[in-house]
Amino acid sequence: MTAIDAIKRQVGICMFDLYGTVVDMQGGLTHAVTPYLKAKNWSGEPSRLVTWWRRTHFENSMIDGLLHRAHIPYREIGRISLSYTLERAGIAHTQEEVKLLVAEIERLKPFPDAVAALTRLKRNYRLVILSNGDPDMLEAIKPHLGMKFDRVISVAEAGCYKPHAATYRKAAEIMAARPEEILFVASHAFDCVGAKAFGMRAAFIDRRKRPYGDWPYQPDLVVSNFTELADLLA
Repeated sequence: MTAIDAIKRQVGICMFDLYGTVVDMQGGLTHAVTPYLKAKNWSGEPSRLVTWWRRTHFENSMIDGLLHRAHIPYREIGRISLSYTLERAGIAHTQEEVKLLVAEIERLKPFPDAVAALTRLKRNYRLVILSNGDPDMLEAIKPHLGMKFDRVISVAEAGCYKPHAATYRKAAEIMAARPEEILFVASHAFDCVGAKAFGMRAAFIDRRKRPYGDWPYQPDLVVSNFTELADLLA
C-alpha cells in the first residue's frame, strides 16, 4: 500500500501549519515593512530584514520552550524579535511601531493556490489549523483566510511552541483522533519532523525548494504546493 493509499484509507483530518504554509508570511510582512523602512531611510532589502526577523522569532520561541517557565505569547515573542532585528540593522524605532508591525501578522493572506485546493480537500477531510499564534491572533486572521476551517487550534492550549510533542498531542486530543488519523501539512521541515516524531503522518509543502534534511522522521508526501496536494488526495 502506497503512502497515498494509506492516507486515503486511514486519515480523516488534514491539520495545517498556518504562518508560511497557508498564509504567505514572507511576502505579506515584506509588503508591510517596506514603506516603514523607506520612511526610516534604510537602504537594505526589506525581504532580508523580514527573514532576519522570522529567524530570530523562531530562535526565541525555541528558547522559550527550553526555559520551563510560563509560555510567552507569540505576539510578545514577535515584539522582542522584531525590536532586536531593527536594533541590529541600526534602525531607530519605538515599541509602538514594533507592535504595529507585529500586528500585520493578523492580516496575512493565503497563498494564491491555497483556498481552491483546501476547498477540494474539505470534501473528504476535516480541516484544522495548529498554529504557534496566540488565540486572539488566530481569531483576528480568520476573515482573511478565504474559507472556514473546522477547527483553529493555538499551541497556547499546550503551553509551548511547535515542534514540542505536547503541541501535536494536545491537538490530537482536541480533535479526538489518533495520531495516525491525522495528516500534518507544513512548509517547514521542523514542523513535519515534530508531527512525524509524535506519530502523525506528514506532508511537506516544498514551496521554497529547500532540502528537508536527513532526519529519521521523513514526510509521507512531498509536494510543491497545495494544488498538487489536492490532486493527490482530494
